[in-house]
Amino acid sequence: MFDQVSTMIANLPGLIISFGGKLLVAIIIYIVGKWVARALSNVIKKLLSKGKMDANVVQFLTNLVYGVLLIFVILAAIARLGVQTTSFIAILGAATLAIGMALQGTLGNFSSGVMLMIFKPFKVGDSVIAGGITGVVHDIGIFQTIIIPSDGRKVMVPNGKLSNDTITNFSSLPTRKVEISVNVPGNSDIAAVRDLLWAVLESESDGLKDPAPSIVITDANAGAIIFGLNLHVKNADYGKVHASLMEKVKLALNSKGIWV
Repeated sequence: MFDQVSTMIANLPGLIISFGGKLLVAIIIYIVGKWVARALSNVIKKLLSKGKMDANVVQFLTNLVYGVLLIFVILAAIARLGVQTTSFIAILGAATLAIGMALQGTLGNFSSGVMLMIFKPFKVGDSVIAGGITGVVHDIGIFQTIIIPSDGRKVMVPNGKLSNDTITNFSSLPTRKVEISVNVPGNSDIAAVRDLLWAVLESESDGLKDPAPSIVITDANAGAIIFGLNLHVKNADYGKVHASLMEKVKLALNSKGIWV
């Protein structure tokens, strides 16, 4: 017993020096590795920023890259101390899988939010039909998007639903076409009705000349003739012009006794 203790005491300085050397190398690996991880993540951040990507997405991806690199650095430092890292990797993988399954819906909304910010199918202020909701986009978050319908409600739509549904953006183009269907009796004078409707289109000061407005007959039978009025306007003027044309068409047809 005494000999074993004496041997341990005699070997203690060597063990301390050996472990101290490993500890020093592990610390150096951690410090240098952390610096390299931060430098690489900053390079990626600059590259992503040049692509005009959303700032929130850029910051998230930068932090994600840095976090993953830092995990590898820590594992490398631990391994240098002589600790088996296989169990750490297994535990980390199991924990990641468990968290992913528990937060499946949340992570789905999160990833969809990232995609929305990258591809930008709409922006704040756009008029859209998205997730079954028609309204104006008020806010685009990581997990959900807020849309305000015309009645002033605040609707929070999960981003996962948006990414799996058709999105109609009424504000993405500078102009829109106002389309109005006008139904008149089948015995009406086509030329007279067309002239009347042309006068209505020409009276609309907010209408654009290019593309040119048009009037076509979309259907005709013994009981009715259906005219289609088409007028391009600036996107912001769509609602106002649509309402104005509807009123003018009604008044014009009433004045001629076509609509009674």
